[in-house]
Amino acid sequence: MVSLENQVINHRKLSKATVIKRAILIFIGAALMAVGLEIFLVPNRVIDGGIVGISIILSHLSGWKLGLFLFFLNVPFFYIGYKQIGKTFAISTLYGVTILAISTTLLHPVPVLTHDPLLASVFGGMILGIGVGIVIRYGGSLDGTEVLAILFEKKLPFSVGEIIMFFNIFILGSAGFVFGWDRAMYSLIAYFVAFKTIDIVIQGIDESKSAWIISDNYDILGETIIARLGRGVTYLKGEGAFTGDNKKVIFCVITRLEEAKLKSIVEEIDPSAFLAVSNIAEVRGGRFKKRDIH
Repeated sequence: MVSLENQVINHRKLSKATVIKRAILIFIGAALMAVGLEIFLVPNRVIDGGIVGISIILSHLSGWKLGLFLFFLNVPFFYIGYKQIGKTFAISTLYGVTILAISTTLLHPVPVLTHDPLLASVFGGMILGIGVGIVIRYGGSLDGTEVLAILFEKKLPFSVGEIIMFFNIFILGSAGFVFGWDRAMYSLIAYFVAFKTIDIVIQGIDESKSAWIISDNYDILGETIIARLGRGVTYLKGEGAFTGDNKKVIFCVITRLEEAKLKSIVEEIDPSAFLAVSNIAEVRGGRFKKRDIH
């Protein structure tokens, strides 16, 4: 009989419903990225960063289909992703990149929606970012740059983010020699818009925040937060490193719209209380659902 510990440690197969949901959403994400590329960016000679940017440059110089470069330049990263992250990630990535390559080929004959490079950069970057964000959120990737950065991080004194930044500066700089420096600057706009959109899609528009409060009036504060914000609180045991005094720490999760009200509650009850608020990418389970306060 398999123990509960082994069930947790060992990889468990995804349910059929989860697999179907992931497949549909990765398909939608890859198709959206193809729309951003073929209907906005590529016809206006604006590129994205990473392997996608290299593919656009090589497609322009060779005259070959963009989809061929998108697929074959990402092939090595399927294996690296499998070794570094896992089988599910590698399969999801292979599926997503295949859909992306096919979609760009099918959309290539479709007329461009705008010839204004600024509009193309903003809306193309936004649509591309939504597509990439959906794929990442559901376990895949459409660009091998992140996987390559994870591999190099172990051998170089740089973080994953720094490696990706250096790589993309090189790619976007190369666009200046191929398409002209004005297009390189538009490409930078498209990349920034896509980058911020990806963050919004992955983290969600209604961003949650965690709040940590240390106060001698923890009981009154906790009850007030429950009553006036409708949020559950958790009391944690703490000890001051300098004084050695035992402290109760209040932990709660709020939305960014509730942050100002929480601060006013703390200021009203205990102006000397310690308060720390930070962003949370995702919240699941527990009693996060807001209770009625009226």
